[in-house]
Amino acid sequence: MKSTLVRQDSDTLADVAVRGLQDRKGQDIVVMNLKELKNAVADYFIICSASSDTQLDALARSVEEEVEKVTGQAPWQSEGRTNREWILLDYVDVVVHVFLRDRRQFYALEELWGDAEITYIEDTADVARH
Repeated sequence: MKSTLVRQDSDTLADVAVRGLQDRKGQDIVVMNLKELKNAVADYFIICSASSDTQLDALARSVEEEVEKVTGQAPWQSEGRTNREWILLDYVDVVVHVFLRDRRQFYALEELWGDAEITYIEDTADVARH
């Protein structure tokens, strides 16, 4: 029997996740396209900074709500809610990383996956000022 849920492509899922981060004023959002990398574990990594542990949680919840609303999907796995420094939402083809700023600098995922095609998303606060 065929599933009634249509599997969303990773491009759409990545766009929806970014929108969820923007809704809660995520900072320094980066979309890393890993599709062309040989040993990539996903099609996209989306990385975002939060200014507090409260915002960290709000950003993760916003992504989950937006993705659920648009695609009907929940994360396959979610980690980091108890330590509140780095929350990872794993949608298999798209992995969302929400960091407190100092943790993001420490782990430096952008440098680890430096061969990826990287898109920097303009902060919504910057867009509003223009």
